[in-house]
Amino acid sequence: MTPPERARLTVALGELRQRTGLSLAGLAERTTFSKSSWDRYLNGRTLPPRTAVTELCALAGEPPDHYLALRDLTPHPRQAPPAPTSPPSPPPPRPRLRGATVLAVLAAVCALTTASVTSALALLPPPPPPHRTAPRAVAAGPLCGGASCAGQDPMAARCAAAPVTLADHRTATGAWMELRYSPVCGTSWARMWGTRVGDRIDMTPGGGEARVRTPTEADTYVYTRMTRTAPGTRVRACFHPATGAPGECVTSRVTGAAQP
Repeated sequence: MTPPERARLTVALGELRQRTGLSLAGLAERTTFSKSSWDRYLNGRTLPPRTAVTELCALAGEPPDHYLALRDLTPHPRQAPPAPTSPPSPPPPRPRLRGATVLAVLAAVCALTTASVTSALALLPPPPPPHRTAPRAVAAGPLCGGASCAGQDPMAARCAAAPVTLADHRTATGAWMELRYSPVCGTSWARMWGTRVGDRIDMTPGGGEARVRTPTEADTYVYTRMTRTAPGTRVRACFHPATGAPGECVTSRVTGAAQP
């Protein structure tokens, strides 16, 4: 059975990979780890090294601290100690050959070896043509823009690759909340992490709301849907703890100019 810590880390890394828009081959092109290594890390078969987590966070435009903490909380699999091996038995004594016999044997071996190599070379296929390096994979851009992004998930729409953090706040329960804005998509949304099951966050304008429903979600980022915002728009996010305590809110204005 997969430990819960490993399952949470696998979900979080899969979320980061989805945000990059890269395939396994694309990750191998842009990091110091191979395609097969990323396959093991993203499917939970191998605990990724801290360097791999940091490089994936950099591609997704996310700070690595939260994901490194998840990685460090994941137990390392224990390896069974190697089985004891018995000392090798001494080789049997070799018969002594006279000088003429040795020369005859060496000549026969050389003749057989030369013939075998010649026959094997004749069966080899011709060399392949010169290898051409494939172009480096490039992450796809956003899948929407402006009004067409309204109500969509910022990660699925690829609007969360390089957003602007408009405001952040640590709540009384220890959870964190942020207001984010994507100049490329012209949208804003709110997110929270370090939460508990039942916590929720909402955002205005747009009326988007997100709720923590599972322990896995409590250990990762939870996002509201996006709302279309232009520079100068006033946005507000409110965190509502599952305990029923009063909510906490942050307010900001969208800054900068939206990209076409």
